[in-house]
Amino acid sequence: MGILYDDVVIIRESEKEGDPSVITVNCPDKTGLGCDLCRILLFFGLSIVRGDVSTDGKWCYIVFWVIGKSTTRWGLMKMRLVEACPSCSSTSGIFYYRAELQSPKPPDVFLLKFCCYDRKGLLHDVTSVLSELELNIKKVKVSTTPDGRVMDLFFITDTRGLLHTNKRREDTYAHLRGVTGDAMISCDIEMVGSDITACSQASSFLPSAITESMFCSEIPNGPPSESLTTSNISVGMDNSLSPAHTLVQIVCEDHKALLYDIMRTLKDYNIQISYGRFSIKQRRNCEIDLFIMQADGKKIIDPNKQNSLSSRLHMELERPLRVAVASRGPDTELLVANPVELSDKGRPLVFYDITLTLKKLDICIFSAEIDRHMIGGREWEVYRVLLDEGDGLSLPRSKIEKEVWKTLMGWE
Repeated sequence: MGILYDDVVIIRESEKEGDPSVITVNCPDKTGLGCDLCRILLFFGLSIVRGDVSTDGKWCYIVFWVIGKSTTRWGLMKMRLVEACPSCSSTSGIFYYRAELQSPKPPDVFLLKFCCYDRKGLLHDVTSVLSELELNIKKVKVSTTPDGRVMDLFFITDTRGLLHTNKRREDTYAHLRGVTGDAMISCDIEMVGSDITACSQASSFLPSAITESMFCSEIPNGPPSESLTTSNISVGMDNSLSPAHTLVQIVCEDHKALLYDIMRTLKDYNIQISYGRFSIKQRRNCEIDLFIMQADGKKIIDPNKQNSLSSRLHMELERPLRVAVASRGPDTELLVANPVELSDKGRPLVFYDITLTLKKLDICIFSAEIDRHMIGGREWEVYRVLLDEGDGLSLPRSKIEKEVWKTLMGWE
């Protein structure tokens, strides 16, 4: 039995502004598929207001009700959603399920060297262009010289897999020239080894005071960090309602990437969702019901395993990202960290949100770095942004923390 290519993902755009569009996915199932799909929706800037998931372990049916924007690229997004579905083989346009025989090849890594004269908001504008072109930032090193020039080193991968071609590179140059104008001095793209973007082995690069305050499992007390958490979170488990599944019931406040954070956690635990329902009630309150099973097809009976999963879900919803503003010698540094999936993927558009917030706050960036660190047995993607204070920051550090947090959480 086959399924037509066009029926793998069906998108019904809303007819009235403000009403949700409906995305239906009908394809072979795999553990973590929901996480992969939510990540794509997050990358394209969609807000999920409702969701239904149903699977028999071999085939799944997923429906998302989403709020898009006037700039949403629905056609391109559909293509990415189809690509995320388990591989199929085709005959005359009809696709059949085929199990993966081997892991996909890691994408080629390219170095974008970009030099131009500095101005406020420049880094965000460049980041925005890379996002529109589906160029994913793996690492970045940005520095400002005393004469007002900026040297940007972006280690990137191409979702379209075409950056090795002259046409794709020239298109990238043109888009960057369009946003920088006469400020551009030079721009070059070259392929580099993937080992350059490997995770940093030593967390000593980060001061111990930062690792202790940002990455501890306990929620810190006192201002300003107490505002950088979500509250009223409830995670419950019940084995009495299904003979084969454990019911996970979550009640919490909505935030951007909420469903992604839940799905990412379950994917890392190798948990299969057989049936799930997600909906937003009044005042941003969310209710999620998930019927799950372990990789061996059994419900979660062990109290220790239940407590471990429940605690991790609670923590991920309470602090899905870490944000802090700290001293770096005489300077002020903004730090943002988010956990990396076991599949080596990080949350999309974090750097975009950081630079957007600083642009809105009229704060210039002196230097910026993105790197990965193993801290507390987990891999983290850490963003370090050295702020250009000039005559001194006009905003208190707590205000900067809060505004960056609000943007990352979708609470602008």
